[in-house]
Amino acid sequence: MTSAAIHTRRKPTRRKDAYELYWTFASRRQAAFERRLAGQRAPWTDDRILREYKFCNVYRAADRVSQFMIRDVCYAEDAGTAIDRAFQIVAFRTFSKIETWRGLRAVLGGPPRLEDLASGRFEAALDEVKRRNGGLYTGAFILCANKAFGFDEKHRNHAALFRHMFIADELGPRLLGANSFETIVRLLEAYPLMGPFMAYQTAVDLNYSELFNFDENDYTQAGPGAVRGLAKAFEDLGDYSPSEAIRWMVDQQENEFSRLGLPFAGLFGRALHAIDCQGLFCELDKYCREALPELLSNRSRIKARYVPTTKPLDLFFPPKWHLTPPRTTIPAARNDVQRDLFAAAD
Repeated sequence: MTSAAIHTRRKPTRRKDAYELYWTFASRRQAAFERRLAGQRAPWTDDRILREYKFCNVYRAADRVSQFMIRDVCYAEDAGTAIDRAFQIVAFRTFSKIETWRGLRAVLGGPPRLEDLASGRFEAALDEVKRRNGGLYTGAFILCANKAFGFDEKHRNHAALFRHMFIADELGPRLLGANSFETIVRLLEAYPLMGPFMAYQTAVDLNYSELFNFDENDYTQAGPGAVRGLAKAFEDLGDYSPSEAIRWMVDQQENEFSRLGLPFAGLFGRALHAIDCQGLFCELDKYCREALPELLSNRSRIKARYVPTTKPLDLFFPPKWHLTPPRTTIPAARNDVQRDLFAAAD
């Protein structure tokens, strides 16, 4: 494409109010995170919608499941080989459930390794964890059709998938030899049960670890929620694809926060990256169901109410990011926080 053609591309057409809400939501949601981290008393926001409903953090890496995954999977000291760690990251993201991972470690005596996958011990451990805990999966991701390897139970198909990927197909060395972030995504999405969006999310997780150090802004993939959010923020995307529109937002952030007079210092100085802007579109779709209900989509209400957790969260980000949080623990919410929140909402 010539430089002239690039300059004549039609940019996305902003939808008044909804586009501004994207940045407003980011500013308010991040401020709530910072106030809670500072130990302030609830409620941590004056925004009624944020008080009443559950929304993800502005930064994907700050959410509780991602925090566990970064600390206890990406940087676990007993991971084994680099290929073992790659398998562990792929497996954890597939289930995305902390209790499942802790259960696997308890049954196996440590994180699952390729030898456990090859011997059948990994699948047997999944059976045992399912027997003890019930469901193995979170509802955070819509996984592809679950009988690709001929089993009725989802976890058996995924165990077969992992054996195919890491034992029969020797995916590990090819992942470790990837020369770009997009290459990781393409390698993963070629397999059954992955799909483009799950492959992208898993690639982000792999890139948190010391195995890779690619720029997250090199590639992005809009999930279903982000596509709905894009349709609300813009009247049309012009000549941009959904992925290009997300990367365009990455480039706009400094100017837009300044133009709208919104405070936003990032994640201890780290600017929004493509994975965060992608997630923000998903949260915008949810937020608009209350704030701008006239913007219709195939989802009309926010299902999850906000219930503050009473468990503290010790923050841990990839050391290569060189972040210096003023505090490293988000305090546990007191038992009376829920009462305080509803009182503030009255």
